[in-house]
Amino acid sequence: MDFNNKVLHVFHLFGVEIWLTQTIVNTWAIMAALTLFALAVRILLRRFKPVPAGFQNAVELAVEAFGSVVRNAVGEKYMYLGNWFFMVFAFILASNLSGVLGLRPPTADFATTFALALATFVLIQVIGFTQRKGKYLKSFFEPIFIFFPLNLLGELARPVSLSFRLFGNVLAGMILLGLVYQLPIYLRFVIPAAAHAIFDVFFGALQTYVFCVLSLSFIGAAAKQAGE
Repeated sequence: MDFNNKVLHVFHLFGVEIWLTQTIVNTWAIMAALTLFALAVRILLRRFKPVPAGFQNAVELAVEAFGSVVRNAVGEKYMYLGNWFFMVFAFILASNLSGVLGLRPPTADFATTFALALATFVLIQVIGFTQRKGKYLKSFFEPIFIFFPLNLLGELARPVSLSFRLFGNVLAGMILLGLVYQLPIYLRFVIPAAAHAIFDVFFGALQTYVFCVLSLSFIGAAAKQAGE
């Protein structure tokens, strides 16, 4: 099994090479699937019932549960972040589950996970500077100025740790599944299904939750520093 991110085609635009990779194609496919799903939900829920039941009840339960997670992490004032992180949660979960369909999960590519973690890093800095202005910058020199390098490294380590945690777990699961498929054919009837259930479904959902909760916790910490 090839674990590399294959280059499917190379385009040349104004003398610049543009690589079309598995990660890009699978990312587009997942985004298209999520967009179609969102449109289907919107059509099915055009008429809300006072007493939810069936599909409407499941959708409301998911939204309320995620809203509760956001509220506990960042407070009522920053509930608007739930819109962004619900989308991040859906994308990461769909990416992790795509392995069940035989696709190479986009989250097995460090570029994808780092881009998501970098967005979290930007949100942390924006909220910090917006709320505290110069005081936020001063916090990098606390308790005394010689701690600036350590404080800066600690801040820069956040997107690195977030991205590597998700990337490493998904890639490790994909490698282990690849090894499972190398087993003798008479062992491939039950073991692969169980392995997909563990690595793609269970650990995929767990890592999705961990990424979003840690991201919200980091932002919540910046908000509390701002007196929230």
